[in-house]
Amino acid sequence: MPVQPLRAYQFLIRIAAFTIPCCLFSHAQTLDDGFSVPAKTLYSSSLYTHDSWDHYWQGSLRRTNGNLGTVTTQNNTLLATYGITERLNVMGTVPYVWTNASQGVLNGLQGWQDVTLAAKYRLITKHLGRAGTVSAYAVGFWGIPTTNYISDLQPLSIGLGARRAGGRGTLHYQSAQGWFLDGSVAYTWRGSVKLDRPYYFTNDTFYNTDIVDMPNVVDYSVGPGFCRGSRMAQFVWTKRITQGGGGDIRRQDLPFISNRFISSRVGGVVTYPIPRAGGLVFRLEYSRVIDGRNVGLASTISTGLTQTISFKRRISIP
Repeated sequence: MPVQPLRAYQFLIRIAAFTIPCCLFSHAQTLDDGFSVPAKTLYSSSLYTHDSWDHYWQGSLRRTNGNLGTVTTQNNTLLATYGITERLNVMGTVPYVWTNASQGVLNGLQGWQDVTLAAKYRLITKHLGRAGTVSAYAVGFWGIPTTNYISDLQPLSIGLGARRAGGRGTLHYQSAQGWFLDGSVAYTWRGSVKLDRPYYFTNDTFYNTDIVDMPNVVDYSVGPGFCRGSRMAQFVWTKRITQGGGGDIRRQDLPFISNRFISSRVGGVVTYPIPRAGGLVFRLEYSRVIDGRNVGLASTISTGLTQTISFKRRISIP
């Protein structure tokens, strides 16, 4: 395991372990969930993710590739969310990624990938009496590569190298008993990518340029779950589809950055407070791709720690 991501992970854990929180808020705090951080509160996490596949879809054909074997992508993602007001949160994430193929001559890559900045606003909250509440969220996000990494070495590149911007809408239903349901949809615009070569071939067309136009992406998800205090369990189904442009992976060829793709994924997440650990919450996620086009049949597991710190001034009573 490379030294850099391991040290980053240990460093954040040590910070969290010696930080005494003023309050605890352990929900996911991602772009597509229906939760928000209270005002003047900082939510931070460090999540390690392991993703691997040895079968993939080449267009609609499911196959293996002896020149790749099992492709493994690992990352350590640092995330921070701050509640500016009770309705408005700002968020930032950055992953350190490293890749590997078990067979063939291609070497894996590693490095810092893309930083993503976002603002999440709770538009409305409708109280339904004993039936619970319904909330609506709007999210705007923007992302850019942090380093000049090689994007044209799929599937071992650490990223696509494209600038991104998009919007997301989420509906969240919360019952009085603790059951909840999230529904979310997003559209992502992706900027063009400049290659390190003056030409490329994709979608049965030769392009005498180093600029690749990237298709945009639509994704949507549905996730029922249950939360009680710091304990949460949720099932999530997600689908991602490129919009226009891009072609299938060519026979006996590697993937290309502008290939169109379809991906359906199911999984779940649980959180659990660590006893006598100063408010640290353990988080575990698992998901698997169940259907797709030009994507790997991947299994993904994530684990890490979360911490919430309130900066609200306490009132002392003499």
